[in-house]
Amino acid sequence: MNNNRSLILRIAFTISTVIVLGALFYFRAIQNYLRQDYTNSNFFFFWLSGRMINLGQNPYDPVQWLAGHAAFGATWIPNKIFPYPLPLAFFMTPLGLLPLGQSYIAWQIVSQIILAITVYALLRHWQEQPQRMIFLPLMIFLLFFGPVFLTLQIGSIGPLALGAVLLSILSLEKKRSFLAGAILALTILKPPQGITILALAGIWFLARRDWKAILGLGLGGIFLLLLGIARDPLWLVKFRAASQAVLERTLGIHSNIYSFAYLACGQDLSCMWIFGTLGTLLVLGLGGIYLWRSKERLTPWEAFNIILPLGFVSTIYLWSYDQLLYVIPITWITAKLIERTKSYIPAFIFLIVLDLFSFAALLAQANTRKDLFSIATTILTLGMCLLLTHWKARPAANSGAHSTPHRLKL
Repeated sequence: MNNNRSLILRIAFTISTVIVLGALFYFRAIQNYLRQDYTNSNFFFFWLSGRMINLGQNPYDPVQWLAGHAAFGATWIPNKIFPYPLPLAFFMTPLGLLPLGQSYIAWQIVSQIILAITVYALLRHWQEQPQRMIFLPLMIFLLFFGPVFLTLQIGSIGPLALGAVLLSILSLEKKRSFLAGAILALTILKPPQGITILALAGIWFLARRDWKAILGLGLGGIFLLLLGIARDPLWLVKFRAASQAVLERTLGIHSNIYSFAYLACGQDLSCMWIFGTLGTLLVLGLGGIYLWRSKERLTPWEAFNIILPLGFVSTIYLWSYDQLLYVIPITWITAKLIERTKSYIPAFIFLIVLDLFSFAALLAQANTRKDLFSIATTILTLGMCLLLTHWKARPAANSGAHSTPHRLKL
């Protein structure tokens, strides 16, 4: 009787959660659709690239690219060609099948579903009910986390990278290293993000002598290279020129080492490259040493908790919305705080502070046109991961006891 009642309550709770999140997802998507100029946003680049691939066109052809903007009334044209690796356009073809407005709404809903799946899959690592009960509150907090908020507004492709890292972690845990490496290679579709992530992950794979994962990374990268060559044999050369143009117009506005070096050097490029590169190598080197020495102790999830923030701060340029990947360490921090403190209060305090920091960074970016303050989110996330990783749990009075919902402090 009690088992049946418990089952009914779980089903009712699950249905209620789906309804609440579904309503929130739809409301956020519609509000952005009504308020945002998605025709003049990053999302338009992705949608147009997918549509051009569907039509047999080349997003790296300046004439076709500019004609696509003109055809749909886009007036914001900062790039002469698609400013991302050409293989990414093939992954955007489903978006290009729908009209622009419908595609924008659909992508926001899909992005939020990917976010929910990520949080749910990660929380399943804990068998205790308190960690699983945090799913809905955590999702609500994350919807107001600055990088998530901005990702949905501009229609960023960050959810693809989030899904790739999640699948890589789960594959590593199931000893499917080759698959994990091949999937993780997808992060290179945004090179400033992928290069440092893959460098640190590669060090960790090498330390563990996980040759299958390294092979997967290599073959995954080769596949993406050939996919682009199939449409434009010179795509790498063209992409390099486009990336250089993006870098030149965004120097000193990102929350990473090169931007701070550029500002500290009085906007002197030679000085920036010297000290920025030294700082980047120092961070990557220290991160690599930590991962190497901790190769046996860190789980795949814990390793990526370190890799993601270090990768963000040590790259050449990334925006605050690229911190969407911090959802992975944030979920771990939240659940770990509940486990260690036997209370929801520290977890909620952390999430509130995180949301406040990230939104303050967004406001500063809107007012100054610089994204420097997002470094606070990186420091908070990385610091909490290191603290909880090395925080020795106090032995319980009864070593066989597990925390139960009625013992948990509110």
